[in-house]
Amino acid sequence: MSLFKLKAPFAPAGDQGQAIKGLIDSRPGKSTLLGVTGSGKTYTIAQAIAQQNKPVLILSPNKTLAAQLYEEFSLFFPENKVCYFVSYYDYYQPESYLPAQDMYIPKETKINSEIERLRLEATASVINRPDTIVVASVSCIYSLGNPQDYKTLALPIKIGDTFTRAELIKQLLFIQYVRNEMEKVSGTFQVYGSTIEVILPYQKEKLRIELFGSRVERLEWVSRHDNTVVTELADTLIFPAKHFVTTEARKEAAIKSVDAELQEWLPQLNNPLYQERLKARVGHDMELLRERGSCPSIENYSAHFDGRKPDEPPFCLFDFFEDFLLVIDESHIAIPQLRGMYAGDRARKQSLIEFGFRLPSSRDNRPLKFTEIEKYFKDVIFVSATPGEYELQQSDTIVEQVIRPTGILDPVIEIHPRLGQMSHLLKEIKETTEAGYRTLVMVMTKKLAEELARYLQEHHIKVCYMHHDIKTPQRTELLHKLRLGVFDCLVGVNLLREGLDLPEVARVAILDADIESFLRDKRSLIQIIGRAARNTESKVILYADQISKSMQGAIEETARRRELQEAYNKEHGIEPLAVKREVTKSISNIQKAIAAASKSSKKKAKEVTFESHQAMLLRVAELERQMQDAAEKFDFETAIRLRDEWLELKKHV
Repeated sequence: MSLFKLKAPFAPAGDQGQAIKGLIDSRPGKSTLLGVTGSGKTYTIAQAIAQQNKPVLILSPNKTLAAQLYEEFSLFFPENKVCYFVSYYDYYQPESYLPAQDMYIPKETKINSEIERLRLEATASVINRPDTIVVASVSCIYSLGNPQDYKTLALPIKIGDTFTRAELIKQLLFIQYVRNEMEKVSGTFQVYGSTIEVILPYQKEKLRIELFGSRVERLEWVSRHDNTVVTELADTLIFPAKHFVTTEARKEAAIKSVDAELQEWLPQLNNPLYQERLKARVGHDMELLRERGSCPSIENYSAHFDGRKPDEPPFCLFDFFEDFLLVIDESHIAIPQLRGMYAGDRARKQSLIEFGFRLPSSRDNRPLKFTEIEKYFKDVIFVSATPGEYELQQSDTIVEQVIRPTGILDPVIEIHPRLGQMSHLLKEIKETTEAGYRTLVMVMTKKLAEELARYLQEHHIKVCYMHHDIKTPQRTELLHKLRLGVFDCLVGVNLLREGLDLPEVARVAILDADIESFLRDKRSLIQIIGRAARNTESKVILYADQISKSMQGAIEETARRRELQEAYNKEHGIEPLAVKREVTKSISNIQKAIAAASKSSKKKAKEVTFESHQAMLLRVAELERQMQDAAEKFDFETAIRLRDEWLELKKHV
């Protein structure tokens, strides 16, 4: 009997059936699902998951696509556990040093409480439930706490256990829960006489523990909203409130190990200034560790806490799984990302080490090297419309999914010379709009996107533009308005290549199509052409004066797919049907919750009022003094918090 129960609203269609069979028959192993845009790759993967019996980790190139996949798999598997694991920073500025300018840039972070809760829910679910699907971004290869410590330090509790109230409180504090009677948020607990209520980060309900003397008399899951009892329990397991937890003995061992490394490394720093700087910084961190059990830069000492040797890989999300199925979505993007993350991190750390800001062991708090990641590719499915060389070479099985369930063919491609391209483009946009459809125009640069949008607007086209400066929520809003018809045309750079579902788009125009580059190579062109593959009236126009090698490859591949699709439709008597999908707000529920968590923290920072302008100026001066004091004490976390308040007030001075 399968662990996973798939709720499928329809049966496999097109060539989904053979793709599902091909993926199932090749388990365990390395497979590639080469599925064209709009062929239902997510549905095929869901069917493959439903026919195997181990947890699943799905990697996505970014948070937005991960959220989209999370929503889809939640609908496919409502009875199973689907989790979301991405970087928990709303904003992250890594610590760095620029030798040429003699400029030290402290770490600056803003953690999103909702994402942190979802991450803890994911790891607790993987340990507790084999029927778990975790949808993660590629940032999951960064250092995470030791999974063995996370499991070992979990607090088992059952009715009849002997605990005094003080002992139970002490144990909860030890595994990073905070007593907070005022703000009842995830990772806190409240004490009411002989009753303790714990708000677990990974559970919707809170845990109520009732003691009678020094005996656990009752355990209950209680609704956070109205305090009604949802379920009575015989026993449960309370996982730590944070991923980074350790024992007192290991903390003391780590402090000794750090001191030993410091003594060994100091003589190797030739400059006395660097020696003094490092000695002061490390000494301050170790003092905080002894007194508080933590310090702002504790991640730089992770190798000492884990007992790892130099260059030994850190623990990450992969280590919380045992035997699992790995799915890498949009692998042509995700694989290069996974390859490049280690080198960038190491280059930044090297300057910090050379100039006395960090110990050499800090470089071992890092993302995994690609060779280390490959060790987890035991049972993996690469998913892409345009898989890269790596996936194709490594895969034992390559499964093609070219036929769409709707019968829609790949779009017709036309080539038009650059001479007169603006007049031609205007004509195409107007014709497409009159037919009730939308147009996408792809350009090479941000500046060109803005200038072209301005030109089209001058010619009475309802147009907007999109590039990397447009933040994710704004992109979502723009795409929503495009589908509604508020805009008839959207001009973009390369952000329109993957993960967009726009059935109303019937024209895709690609300017400078013959310029051989990253944005106009064969893979990119195929991805862009795919944006028009959800509409029966679709057409793609390539503006070019010659046919480049990449253009030729994209045109031939599109023609090959179109030929297969036409033959299948003819054989089965299928009339292509345009995709029709209700225009709803495309931002997912999970993104709304994350955005709400971010807004609430911003709101709190702004709720400061002053009796007079003079009082505000005094507060600004006081903040500057406090920032300086905090920086001199190497308390950079406090300095950053004060600086954020200072920057906010400076806007109103």
